[in-house]
Amino acid sequence: MLAATDPTVRPIPRDARTTGLLYLAVAVTGGLSFMVVRSRIFEEGSPAATLANILEHETLARAGIGLQLALVIVSALVALWFYRLFRSVSTFNAGAIAVFGLVNAVAHLGSAAFLATALQVALEPVGDASDLPHVMYLISDNFWGVANLFFGLWLIPMGAVVLGSRWAPRALGWLLVAGGVSYVLSGLLAFLTPNPGPLVYILTIPPTIAEFWMIGWLLYRMAAPHRSRTHTNCPVGRSTPRGIGSGSLDAVKRNMEGGGCVRCVRAESIGSSYRSANED
Repeated sequence: MLAATDPTVRPIPRDARTTGLLYLAVAVTGGLSFMVVRSRIFEEGSPAATLANILEHETLARAGIGLQLALVIVSALVALWFYRLFRSVSTFNAGAIAVFGLVNAVAHLGSAAFLATALQVALEPVGDASDLPHVMYLISDNFWGVANLFFGLWLIPMGAVVLGSRWAPRALGWLLVAGGVSYVLSGLLAFLTPNPGPLVYILTIPPTIAEFWMIGWLLYRMAAPHRSRTHTNCPVGRSTPRGIGSGSLDAVKRNMEGGGCVRCVRAESIGSSYRSANED
């Protein structure tokens, strides 16, 4: 794993706000597509009912495809914005978030393609294709199931980069890592055991909590302006009587933990290193 570039530098609030909004869009489009539209169209174990629902609610079926395509777009964008947000902490972990997030987008793209095929076959049957729309929905559903592996894999480096930063809550980082492991386990259990039961759904609870906490933290905490980001309000800048670079290592630590401005963090670090070298 590559060393963190500078874990003390807080992201720009605008980037945090954009990332949070894109992540929220992922949750909204995914929830509406899979939990709302699909439940109105797909009838478990009844191909005839699924076909009838598609024909009766064509507009709703098209809306489901549109939501899936919107999910592809925001999934790809949020993956890139997470890289932009966290690259100053760890380029490796930020890159892993981007890669796994883009794989998520590809999985959603495949799911959308099968939903579109289901609608097309329902409206323009090819031979005796009454069962095909139902099969297409099953394949789309399985795309979501196997994608749980990458839903989990993208949360693990996200948690690692949160833990590696100096400005994010460590509890959130550990919950993201645990949630990522839970997602991976749920994806494996769903296909490798004949009757996983409710355990698959229970395993999705920790990552769901972690993701919504992450969204709220990005939008509320990180996107809010930080007074200590300006040099005039920096606690170290105010508390160093002899000017920047004259404080102690304790002052540097207080500045980093208290969200001091980048100017004072770097100046204090340079000044402390210079004094330590002279003392030696």
